[in-house]
Amino acid sequence: MAGIAAYAVEAFNTAKKSENKMHDDSVARRFGFAGGLVPGVEVLAYMLHQPVARWGRAFLERGLIEARFFKPVYDGEMAEVLASDAADGLALEVMSQGQPCATGSASLPVTAPDVVLAEYRDVPPAAVRPPVSAQSFAVGSWLGTAPRAWPGQAATMYLDEIRERDPIYASERLGHPGMLQRVMNRLLVDNVVLGPWIHVGSRMQLLSVIAETDEITARGRVVANYEKKGHRFVEIDALVVANGTRPLAHCHHVAIYQPRAEAA
Repeated sequence: MAGIAAYAVEAFNTAKKSENKMHDDSVARRFGFAGGLVPGVEVLAYMLHQPVARWGRAFLERGLIEARFFKPVYDGEMAEVLASDAADGLALEVMSQGQPCATGSASLPVTAPDVVLAEYRDVPPAAVRPPVSAQSFAVGSWLGTAPRAWPGQAATMYLDEIRERDPIYASERLGHPGMLQRVMNRLLVDNVVLGPWIHVGSRMQLLSVIAETDEITARGRVVANYEKKGHRFVEIDALVVANGTRPLAHCHHVAIYQPRAEAA
């Protein structure tokens, strides 16, 4: 991995008090983990540092990142992101406690791909969320989220939570693209009452920079729902949109929405 400096972060579990108890120490231990998991969306945010350092604003306008999470990163532990040159951009790996925890890649397309906003149905989140079951997230169903925004101090707090110090966000008053992954998670939790669950993979094609003042929603369609090794997985294809009109990113999100112990 010569030529590209490693990026080290003291990982921070931003979701200890969230509805997802997989981030709670005692519950996570029931599932065989050493403690509450640092959210995958935050690990992906760590992985965004080097692509932005390499390509700057251009990456925030049209960059592509993919990530797969297969071992937990724990609160207070160091997460080291290793980047190396690859044929189409950067290969990425996250190490923590001497183990690989995530792998991925990043690249910079010549232009952002075209997307058609009207092809993604704009629906509100569930008025009444049903409890999770094997029938949750029917293939072909559409999901929406409540609007989120990170203006002013909220944007600064977000950068502190993910330990990001790149000056581009403050100097150009831009939102960090990791915010979009938090909104993608809302496609699950705004529509179903989940037990402990795990985000395991993402693909995010950025389409526009995020302004600090943007109000962000996601429009998602369930494209897969299946059982694997006793876990129930969902895959969602989604467009993340600013202010109802401007596409920010085209995303593919993969999660275990019902772990084996819960599904049983």
